[in-house]
Amino acid sequence: MQYVNLDAQVGDLSGVLSPSRCLEQLPSICGDLPPGARSFATDTDHYDFRSRRCVKDLTLRAVRGAGGEEVEVEFQHNCWKHDQDLLIRYAGVTSFIIDPADEDRGTDLGAVILDEILPHKGGCSHEIACWDGTLTIVCRDLQAIWTETVCSSKP
Repeated sequence: MQYVNLDAQVGDLSGVLSPSRCLEQLPSICGDLPPGARSFATDTDHYDFRSRRCVKDLTLRAVRGAGGEEVEVEFQHNCWKHDQDLLIRYAGVTSFIIDPADEDRGTDLGAVILDEILPHKGGCSHEIACWDGTLTIVCRDLQAIWTETVCSSKP
């Protein structure tokens, strides 16, 4: 990640997640993002840890179309935080990398820590850091779709 800090220091506390540098840079880079990526990255709920539409704590559920130009990545809600699932459709995919912390995990990357969307030649890059690995996609554009879900274990 270029701007999102997964190990920030706040006073004497270390290991803090901080999207602050990313949020500072967003106004200067958002004009270089394609429309769908810009909309998703600049959504005020995206990095708000208290928001039901923050990506933190979602879990990777499915990947469809890996290796092709059109890829869908589906994330499942966390009933303690979210009331929606997230589907991201990537168009014009030129790079798709799943990097699990352990080779035996495959696409089981655990819960999302944070993500970062940056301008890239011909589109954008989307890096999604999870507790057990990273997913990085370079594409022409993406579309993020939040869908209602039913939580059976809501607090």
